[in-house]
Amino acid sequence: MSQGTAVALGAVAGITIFLGLPVARMRGLSKGVQGFLNAFATGILIFILWDILSHASGPVETALVGVRTNAGVGSFVAMALIFALGIGAGLLGLVYFNRAIFGRLKHADHSPSPRSLSLAIATGLGLHNLSEGLAIGQSARAGAIAFVGVLVVGFALHNITEGFGIAAPMTMEPKPASWGFLALAGLIGGGPTFIGTWIGYLASSNYFYVAFLAVAAGALLFVVNELFHVGRKLATPVSFAWGLLFGFLTAYATDLVLTLAS
Repeated sequence: MSQGTAVALGAVAGITIFLGLPVARMRGLSKGVQGFLNAFATGILIFILWDILSHASGPVETALVGVRTNAGVGSFVAMALIFALGIGAGLLGLVYFNRAIFGRLKHADHSPSPRSLSLAIATGLGLHNLSEGLAIGQSARAGAIAFVGVLVVGFALHNITEGFGIAAPMTMEPKPASWGFLALAGLIGGGPTFIGTWIGYLASSNYFYVAFLAVAAGALLFVVNELFHVGRKLATPVSFAWGLLFGFLTAYATDLVLTLAS
C-alpha cells in the first residue's frame, strides 16, 4: 500500500469525529438532560482512558519481561519514565494552562467554561488519535492491507462517539456553538489521526507510541475530573450513574466491533 493511500485512509478514520459534533448546537435542553449528556460523555471518556492506559502499558510490561530474559534494564527504565512523564505532562500541563487562563482563581467550585472544556477534551482525544494513526501507518507499511481496513473502520466508528464527547459540554452554553468552533474542535480531535498515519508509515517507534498515549491519558484524567465536577452540579447521582453507564457501554460496544473484526 502506498503512503498516499495509507494517509487518505487515516484521514477517513479521523474525519468521522465531525459526525458527533453537531450535538453541540442543541438548545432548549433541561438541566436534567444536560446532566445526562454530560454523564454520557464522561462514560465515553472513561472507557477511552482505560483503553489508552491498557495499550500504553503493554510496551512497558513487555520491556519489564525483557529484564528477566537478560535483555537489559535500560529499555524498561526508558519506557517507564516516558509513561510517567507523559501522564504528568498531560495532566499537569492542562492544570497549569487552565490556571493561567483563569487567572488566580483557586476556589474549589470553579470550573472551566464549556468551550474550554470541549477544547481540552479535543486535545486529549487528538493525542489518542495520533497513536491510532501510528497503528494504521505502521500496518500499511508492513503490507497488512486487510488489517488496515479493519483498523480504519473500527477507529472511524469509535471517533463518532469521541465527537459526541467533545460536543456534550457545549450544550450548556447559552448560545449555539459556531460552525467555525466545531470545525476547530474537530481538527484538533480528529486531525492527528491523519498526521499519525503519515508518521507511522515513515517510522515505527514504541517510545513515541507510549509517549503519545501517556500524554493523552494525563489530559483525559484532567478532563474526566472536570466533567465529574460539572456533573455534580447538573445531575442527580442516579441520573449521572445511568448516563455514565450508557456512555461507557456505548464506547465499549464500538471497541468490540474493532476487536471482533480483527
